[in-house]
Amino acid sequence: MKVAMATLGCKVNQHESAGILEALEDRGFSIVPFNTAADYYIVNTCTVTGRSDYQSRQLIRRAIRINPRASIIVTGCYARIAPDEIRKITGVTLVMETKEAIAPALQDIASGKLDPTQNPIRPDQILTILQPKKFPGHTRAFLKIQDGCNTFCTYCIVPYARGPSRSLSEKDVHSRIHDLQQAGFREIVLTGIHLGVYGLDLCPPSNLLNILKKVEEKRSIERLRLSSIEPGEISDEMIAFFRSATVLCHHLHIPLQSGSDDILKRMGRPYHSAFFRNRLEKIWRTVPDMAIGMDVMVGFPGEDETAFNRTLQLIEDLPVAYLHVFPYSERPGTAASMLSGKVRETDKKIRAEQLRSLGKKKRAAFAEKFVGKKLAVLIEGTQDPLTGFMKGFSDHYIPVFIHTRKPSLANQIVEVIPETCEDGKLYSRMVHD
Repeated sequence: MKVAMATLGCKVNQHESAGILEALEDRGFSIVPFNTAADYYIVNTCTVTGRSDYQSRQLIRRAIRINPRASIIVTGCYARIAPDEIRKITGVTLVMETKEAIAPALQDIASGKLDPTQNPIRPDQILTILQPKKFPGHTRAFLKIQDGCNTFCTYCIVPYARGPSRSLSEKDVHSRIHDLQQAGFREIVLTGIHLGVYGLDLCPPSNLLNILKKVEEKRSIERLRLSSIEPGEISDEMIAFFRSATVLCHHLHIPLQSGSDDILKRMGRPYHSAFFRNRLEKIWRTVPDMAIGMDVMVGFPGEDETAFNRTLQLIEDLPVAYLHVFPYSERPGTAASMLSGKVRETDKKIRAEQLRSLGKKKRAAFAEKFVGKKLAVLIEGTQDPLTGFMKGFSDHYIPVFIHTRKPSLANQIVEVIPETCEDGKLYSRMVHD
């Protein structure tokens, strides 16, 4: 029986999708591309913006068009927030909150043991046990060590979709890292919905730095990367550890959201712009080559030109590596949906374009610093179709293209020297070819 899957959203969703597919393969299902004929289609949805909801519905309808007789299973955050909305789409078979239950449910459907009209939905209040060892299409492995969020920023629907914060035990984290290293991965990305509060719910409590120090001590993986982490959760001790560690990538993704203190307060963000600036400057003083990317939101209720220009100026002043820009999307049920001062869609688009243009300049300027300097690059699996070069990422998360005749270098970490930089990409030669 053939299964196709589409995934929207964050690295946590990607991790969970890989776990679902691996569980299905273990049960004898064949995995095929989403745009081909299949017996079952799974859509792992996202609901972080209204656009995400729309894209989720598009993928569901696309699957139904490809094979109207197939079983369509919908899961993910949109399925948690609006299951009745999804059920109204003619052709949807199951709406499932509990991702661990998908593989056995499909097996029961295939054997005739499950009536799809029952729509089993179970709340998931424990950290998912889906822990895949394969990540199709990815050289790096994702390891989810935390789920859920207790913060409830005024614009965010995620705590309602993901539930309270919960963590994987330290023992299980290190066991999973060992398993992924044994499976051939050279880099692991630690992910979570609110990664910086990892371990606070455990008994006894733990923290993210404990995990990082243990991995460094055991050298249980060649490269370890962090996904998004809040500015207030990057302690002085963690910054110092980045300077001394040998396995930890010099890359942080830190959400800013706004450079206006008034807007940050309306968002319910637990910091002000001066704290954010000082934290980043402390990181760069300690680790000068640190790549820092940011999430930035435009058009939040109350954001006038003055507030937006404060965001623009703050980012102009900082040597950030890249930006992820999001226009504010009203999510029903959140506190922000009831705030006054709505921003026109046209203004959101103009401001987002200004920030994206600035982000391109920042990305190029950051990458340019590494021309002529030796870099370690993890090579991806295939040659770039446009250039014929092999492609990979430095530990600073810069895309690097390498002119080499050795496609067998896939999943190897090699030393290169960048010779040119174009649009934030480095074109390099290998040190030893």
